Amino acid sequence: MSESVNPVAAMWRYARRVGRRLARALTDERWRLWLVLSALVLTMMATMIWLARLHEIDQVQETLDRTAADSVSNLRAALARNLQAVYALPTQDADPDDNWHEAANQLLRRQREVVRLEWRDPRLRLVRAEDSPYRNPVFREDARQDASSELALACASAARRGSAVYGNSYFQALQAGFGLELMDVCQPHMLSGRLIGYAVATYSLRGLLLETVDEQVLRHHEVALNDPDGTRLSAVGEVRAGAQMFAARHMFDVTGVPLMLQIHGWRRAPDVIPNVMTGVVTFMSIALVTVMVMLSRDIRLRGRAERSLEEAYAFRTAMEDSLSTGLRARDMQGRITYANPAFARMVGFSPEELLGKGDPAPYWPPDQWAEYARRLSLRRDGHLPPRDGFETEFMRKGGERFPVLVMEAPLISGTGRQTGWMSAVIDLTEQRKAEALSRATQERLQASARLASVGEMASMLSHELNQPLAVIASYANGSVHLLKSRQHDETADELRRLLAEVQVAMQRIAEQSARAGKVINTVRDFVQRRSQSRRAVTPRTLYEAISSLVLIQARNLDVRMVANVPAHLPAVLCNRTMVEQVLLNLTRNAMQAMEGMEPRGTCTLTASYVAPPCVADGGVGVGPAAGRGWVEFCVADEGPGISPELAAKLFTPFFTTKPEGMGIGLGLCRTVLEQHGSELQHRPNNPRGTVFSFRLSAV
Repeated sequence: MSESVNPVAAMWRYARRVGRRLARALTDERWRLWLVLSALVLTMMATMIWLARLHEIDQVQETLDRTAADSVSNLRAALARNLQAVYALPTQDADPDDNWHEAANQLLRRQREVVRLEWRDPRLRLVRAEDSPYRNPVFREDARQDASSELALACASAARRGSAVYGNSYFQALQAGFGLELMDVCQPHMLSGRLIGYAVATYSLRGLLLETVDEQVLRHHEVALNDPDGTRLSAVGEVRAGAQMFAARHMFDVTGVPLMLQIHGWRRAPDVIPNVMTGVVTFMSIALVTVMVMLSRDIRLRGRAERSLEEAYAFRTAMEDSLSTGLRARDMQGRITYANPAFARMVGFSPEELLGKGDPAPYWPPDQWAEYARRLSLRRDGHLPPRDGFETEFMRKGGERFPVLVMEAPLISGTGRQTGWMSAVIDLTEQRKAEALSRATQERLQASARLASVGEMASMLSHELNQPLAVIASYANGSVHLLKSRQHDETADELRRLLAEVQVAMQRIAEQSARAGKVINTVRDFVQRRSQSRRAVTPRTLYEAISSLVLIQARNLDVRMVANVPAHLPAVLCNRTMVEQVLLNLTRNAMQAMEGMEPRGTCTLTASYVAPPCVADGGVGVGPAAGRGWVEFCVADEGPGISPELAAKLFTPFFTTKPEGMGIGLGLCRTVLEQHGSELQHRPNNPRGTVFSFRLSAV
């Protein structure tokens, strides 16, 4: 395990290394001047950037203060104009035609910040009222019959002063949980020194801000009306997230009510480089420092480049000299300009003897000079050689000819101009010898394979014909025994029964004889690698064809045989004879694994339908039966099972655990199933034994 690195110790070592380098630099007069100059330039840059940033922050704040003052002036002027318009409304005593409603409606249409106009008598009883046409009424009529306490105080103060007075703002709840912050102004009307009533205008503070503050200010700022203690009454605009906040506050007084206008600017904070001038100076300073650094590094880089070039040249020379492949360079006239030692050894000439030689080259065979000259002419005309090279023949200095593979590519200079051709030459002498040896070995292997095929066919015939011939012999011996035991029977019924039993035995003998013939034909086709004819066969038909043989084997080995092959299963596409032989071999092996067991073992043959994957979910099936599924055959026994060591050798040719076995049965079964696109699998049986299974495509 690698030791963990202490970060504190690593940083200390790094600091010490930097300190030593700095100390060495300070001892050099040139480096001391560079350090002083760099420090002065960096200090100047930092100071200028800091001062410029402070200046721009002051500019932003000053602009915001002016905007707040201008907004207050606009708001005062708007309130004064509105008071004049309210005072100009006709009164009940002075206007017998009662045009008050029409004049009030026109005023409300012009001044959207006013949400309601009222005319009240000297006792503050509501006489007339007109709501803004731009919104639903903010008051219920019954709720405004009597003046509120705020309005009563404002009107009383206005009557004493003889001029308009504003009341404190209040919150008026609306429907759906919303509301408005409102403020009333009470304007007394006198006639001949007598109070005749009050004109009351109700302002929406939000509307007042929207109508009196400049649109450009609202677009770039948040504007709010607050109480003197800072309580926010109403605000318009919004503050952008992530922006630096700039605020300006301006106190003002409307008659009877002190207010504060607050503006928040959402302008982003000044950048590190706030203006063009500072940016230019900073850029020039950085450029100066950069040039100084580049000049100081240039000498070191040039020295490193020269050393790297020397090392690269030495490395390339060593690599070229160590290659076993010959390298040759020629100019556009065909003269040799470079030859590595491998190429010189290949042709038997020294590099000095080759350099500068044109056509004909000293390694060209004399009888092929014309052909080689034609190739060189094609290269000069711009015809590229094949990328995988071409084979030709060279001649050594002693006159010995040998085959070579030549791969050529254009030799391009640093300016992009072709100066010649670079060739890689491989001596094919050893390769030709290896190819000849490989051909001889391949011929011997093919002869051995043919002998093995003959042995395989003989073993297959012996293995596959063993069972049908055993059944024929069994039925023949049974028939002979039956005839001997009943040769004294004389009644007709007994003779008919005897003939029926003999007929059944002869029929079985005929079936197994036909089966043996089919096995011979199938094995012959298999050995000759012919495509097997396949037909649709139901699983039940496959089992019924081998049931008699399976039951005889079960009785001989004292094993219980159980078959579960439903008749409703779909048919499978297969070579019937070969698949029957696979089932027969698997059931026989299962029974032989339980021979002599106490209590009696059970061999189970089952067949079931397996649906294709993903079809139920709308997917696409896989395998040869995509969309149709498979029929799975399983042969299970209750024998000792298969150990991992035996499983590794299970399909090895001629490997068997039975004294009379030949070790080719399971291998043949697997080969047959692979021809059907299936696979022979095995797994442990529960609680003991082994299960062999395979699948065939359903039709």
